Amino acid sequence: MDKLPAGSMMGAQADGKDVLISNVDNKYYAIGNICTHASCRLSSGKLKGENVTCPCHGSTFNAKTGKVVNGPAKKPEPAYETKVEGKDILISV
Repeated sequence: MDKLPAGSMMGAQADGKDVLISNVDNKYYAIGNICTHASCRLSSGKLKGENVTCPCHGSTFNAKTGKVVNGPAKKPEPAYETKVEGKDILISV
């Protein structure tokens, strides 16, 4: 996908779910976009390597797996399978 270069992320909707799509080393990953700690949008945060930091209280999640890397969040983000078809990123939710 041309719109999402390596090292960047964006929020999207997939089947009514708010998801965060990240391009980590030219591979696409999708996790939940709403922080499990304070309901802030992760897409407004920062992606560094494979970790995304929430802009509200600094919780950090692994963009590949959704696991909590650093609190205050305790609950992981759901992770979704992605597949690229042409210029589209398909997300299984």
